[in-house]
Amino acid sequence: MLSALMYVLVPMPCLFFGGGSTQFLTSRDGGGWIDAAKFLTGASAVGSFAIPIILRHAHMISTGAMFIEFTSFIIFVCTVLCFHRASLEDDW
Repeated sequence: MLSALMYVLVPMPCLFFGGGSTQFLTSRDGGGWIDAAKFLTGASAVGSFAIPIILRHAHMISTGAMFIEFTSFIIFVCTVLCFHRASLEDDW
């Protein structure tokens, strides 16, 4: 459930503040909304990595469940990186 929620929350700043593109994440240009999008994207990514650790520390999930969450997060990050790479190329 946590992974599904993070899959929805992490791309939302890109959609709302970045115009659906990931190019603003690597640029140095800033502004109120772009900085907010960068902050929210980073906070969502850190939260999706830290929450399983916190739940494991509180003995609410097992170690196997924590590693499953990490694996799904790594797959999600690879998917986002592939999307970013594909959106930078004009041939796609």
